[in-house]
Amino acid sequence: MARRNYGFERRRREDLQRGRQEAKRQRKADRAETGAAGPEIGEAQDTSAPAGLWEWFSASRGRAVTTAPNSRPPADEPDDWVLLTEVPPGSAADTPPGA
Repeated sequence: MARRNYGFERRRREDLQRGRQEAKRQRKADRAETGAAGPEIGEAQDTSAPAGLWEWFSASRGRAVTTAPNSRPPADEPDDWVLLTEVPPGSAADTPPGA
């Protein structure tokens, strides 16, 4: 059964959509004038390990841990820790565990 007010409902939906689009354009223009960033833009967060610590990742455990420099996490099985922190060559991270 066809709806009697189909044309009215369609125009109403189009008017609502047009209003949302116009509001979006206005917000964008206001941000451009003030130089403010929108809600989707923010400052980059620091996701690395804190200064002075090394960050290790274990795929089997699905987690990351931080340790003191030149030390590894406990070598429980499986020992699949991968160092995520960049360290200078010749540090203890270059030597395999138990060596």
